[in-house]
Amino acid sequence: MDKITLVFASNNQHKLSEIQSKIGEQFEVVSLQQIGCSEEIPETGSTLETNASLKSQHVVKNYGKNCFADDSGLEIFALDGQPGVDSAHYAGDRDADKNMDLVLLKMQGIKDRRARFRTVISLVLDGDEHLFEGVVNGNIRNGKCGAAGFGYDPIFEPEGYDITFAEMSLDEKNKISHRAKAVEKLIAFLKG
Repeated sequence: MDKITLVFASNNQHKLSEIQSKIGEQFEVVSLQQIGCSEEIPETGSTLETNASLKSQHVVKNYGKNCFADDSGLEIFALDGQPGVDSAHYAGDRDADKNMDLVLLKMQGIKDRRARFRTVISLVLDGDEHLFEGVVNGNIRNGKCGAAGFGYDPIFEPEGYDITFAEMSLDEKNKISHRAKAVEKLIAFLKG
């Protein structure tokens, strides 16, 4: 099988490392920077699906490249699915500590700590769009634990574990994360 080059509509080094380690050597994943895309791609959708699609379609339309894009969100049951599509800028800007602090503040005194991380990937390949979803269920901790990972990882404890995503190695997290599950579906599709 020839190596397939796909643009991953991101310059987030954490995400690129996570995806590349998961996707293997049959695929070459290149960033937006590597194709010369420096503009901020608007994420104006009201759902993860819409935002992922907006990003992949933008690259195809403006750069003529096969592309996949993801959007992820932390959905907390007691907060009616918040922060959800607004996860990256829940507290007003892209500050992970402020976002976690706001979640912890809103969750004070709430017994139902159930939450889930959800990723949606939009792949546009030869003009056709395909969507893949990955979900990992878990609970919101009462405080931050661990220094690895990014985003809400220090307050999210996946189901079946007694440590947070931020206390796991990248390899460990890659086996169970929402993004990993969505990427597995993407890879299975590409191999098929």
